[in-house]
Amino acid sequence: MDTIGSSALPDLMQHLPVPLVLFGNRSGVGIANDRFADVFLPGQLDSPDLHRLASTPGGAWQPVTLRHRDGRDRVARAQAVATDDGVLLIFDEAADRTLMPDYERLQARITELESLSATDALTGAWNRVHLERMVDVEISRSVRSGMPVTLILLDIDHFKRINDHFGHLAGDAVLTEFVSRIRKRMRNTDLLFRWGGDEFVVLATSVGYRGGAALAEGLRRTICDMRFAEVGPIMVSMGVTEYRDGESAESWFRRTDQALYAAKSAGRNRIHVDRQGSSDRHASRVGAGMLRLHWLEDYACNDPTTDAEHHELFDLGNALIDAVREQYSEPGLWRAALDSLLAHLARHFQSEEALMARHGYGRLAVHERAHAGLLRRADELRTAVETGEAPLSHLVNFLANDVVALHLLKMDRDFDLQLPGSNGNADRACSCREMTIAQWH
Repeated sequence: MDTIGSSALPDLMQHLPVPLVLFGNRSGVGIANDRFADVFLPGQLDSPDLHRLASTPGGAWQPVTLRHRDGRDRVARAQAVATDDGVLLIFDEAADRTLMPDYERLQARITELESLSATDALTGAWNRVHLERMVDVEISRSVRSGMPVTLILLDIDHFKRINDHFGHLAGDAVLTEFVSRIRKRMRNTDLLFRWGGDEFVVLATSVGYRGGAALAEGLRRTICDMRFAEVGPIMVSMGVTEYRDGESAESWFRRTDQALYAAKSAGRNRIHVDRQGSSDRHASRVGAGMLRLHWLEDYACNDPTTDAEHHELFDLGNALIDAVREQYSEPGLWRAALDSLLAHLARHFQSEEALMARHGYGRLAVHERAHAGLLRRADELRTAVETGEAPLSHLVNFLANDVVALHLLKMDRDFDLQLPGSNGNADRACSCREMTIAQWH
């Protein structure tokens, strides 16, 4: 369980009729509330059970044996909750079943305190204290699972001018709207924090610096394309870094701050990516050079135009793969390659549908729906990649598996066999096609 601010705990402890004990961080001495003193005999704060429980906050409910006012030893259940000043022990209804409503109110209050202590009051984003907690959590998770995690540090360009020209209330309104718009374009798994002033942090889980760069660019475009009430358009600069195995949280954030500074020094309204991270090591083990589309003569059907278009589709697919490999030295190259591929695919589908219509193919409507669905899905995946909601590999795999393997080399086979002069090449090609597609996995 996350730690909670304890400044409100002394008053809270005394006003709730639930047995509570607070063990201070520095003194290790337990302080009991009035209800605890009413239920248990003096001297119970020295119980080994209580000190054992206080040494492991955040765990499950545990049994503790304490002597009640009636002189009997009884087993109760207690849970330890970490606070800023120590460990709070909460005793549930097992000590006294009549206390259940009070216990539930305490848990609700603790939840409220946790939220208040972790949330920025103005914007509703998580605050800096909570960021420091969650960074430690995500570093541990990344080390255990091998999954990457990335920080994006955002700074509104020339925000001081907004405050100076329009006033601080207008500046506050910009910050609140800024958070609202950023949240709408983030993935559900990402967290947004206010670092301070006009600086914010996105903690992007299970994504490396490449996906973080795509996410950051999508966020930057979202902000630039919209007008804010009173002040009009604003711009934002961002620094992007992926966690590197073995570095401290402080070192990681320092690199992120340096990346943001580089973005601002380069002219603002841009992102700067520190191209280091643990995901590189994983990529080198996987071996990106394995991906390739291979055209075989057995793929030919009985229409020269269709064959030529299919062959060009393979060439454009390989051009996209090459562009993906070079995306970090030439970031815009893959978009141009993808535009060429999708434009050709749309033309090919139209040509194919016209050919099917001329031959009176009975499943033309099925193909038309499939074509429309494939183009729509490709567009959706492209948007997801550009906003950081999906890695580029998902789009490439879709084009290989869904467009080439499942449609071009399987659905089209049915039509190939009906063309005049068919000699069964499609049958022989089927196994070869499936073996070729296996190279994508």
